[in-house]
Amino acid sequence: MQVFLWILIFLATFFIMEFNAWFTHKFIMHGFLWNLHRDHHHKDHNSWFERNDAFFIFYAVVSMGCWYLWGEHNLWYFLPIGIGIMAYGLAYFIVHDIFIHQRFKWLRNIDNKYARGVRRAHKIHHKHLGKDKGENFGMLIVPFKYYK
Repeated sequence: MQVFLWILIFLATFFIMEFNAWFTHKFIMHGFLWNLHRDHHHKDHNSWFERNDAFFIFYAVVSMGCWYLWGEHNLWYFLPIGIGIMAYGLAYFIVHDIFIHQRFKWLRNIDNKYARGVRRAHKIHHKHLGKDKGENFGMLIVPFKYYK
């Protein structure tokens, strides 16, 4: 029974992170922390790193905090939460930074309806260079109108 709960908590955390990414992007990155996110829309420096990368650090600290609570306080349910946050972060990094933005030259030749939909939705998001209209659709949930 505990294995079932562990898997359920992991999956729930992973999918809740999709909502969390949307909410954070719309209301925080395009809100009061626009100073950190702006260079993701309009690069104003020569560095490979972006100020926007600071958001990865935040979620890594939250994930590590969950691992700490599991290890030091024997709270078993924090392990699947921490791993779920980490798994979402890894999936987001692969889809967003590697596949869409090509920060590494991998996964360039993927071409299917889902991949085209993700790229198209993200391109529409990035046509707005300013703080306003910061809507995005998340990594997993992309409206079907973008699948062609």
